[in-house]
Amino acid sequence: MKVIPLLLALGAGLSASCVHATGAAAPADAATIERGAYLARIMDCAGCHMPRGADGVLAFSAGLSGGTVGFEMPGLGIFWPPNLTPDATGLGDWSADQILTAIRAGIRPDGRVLAPVMPWASYAGLTDEDGAALVAYLQSLAPVAARTPPPAVTADRAAGPFFRVTLPSQ
Repeated sequence: MKVIPLLLALGAGLSASCVHATGAAAPADAATIERGAYLARIMDCAGCHMPRGADGVLAFSAGLSGGTVGFEMPGLGIFWPPNLTPDATGLGDWSADQILTAIRAGIRPDGRVLAPVMPWASYAGLTDEDGAALVAYLQSLAPVAARTPPPAVTADRAAGPFFRVTLPSQ
């Protein structure tokens, strides 16, 4: 199993902003979706949520259908970034508010916390307007049926390559 070391600097003092319900979303216009696409690029969603070829290069044709390189979190296991397309294997059953809550607060619709490698604390200050644009973009993607591997407890059970996250020493 190939393990790629990665130093993860954990930010201190970041807190989640409140996420409030916005009701049913109106269909997004092209400018809003374009803004969301821009935000997805600068937030580097593809860096984790896009599959990579055997050469390690992002497979742009697969869209944000889930990462094929996982992240090992010390003491927690190895996690693979999920499918962000509106397919049932991705965000298809999530409401706009649920997607935005996951991005800003790291909470899934079922109440579970996202894997710590998801940098939701960095996105907690996303404005309502930018959050709506990002969600509109994700919901506008072509659905891709792609399940990501379940978490693995140990490296010998990993379904594929992964980054080993090294936490800063205290």
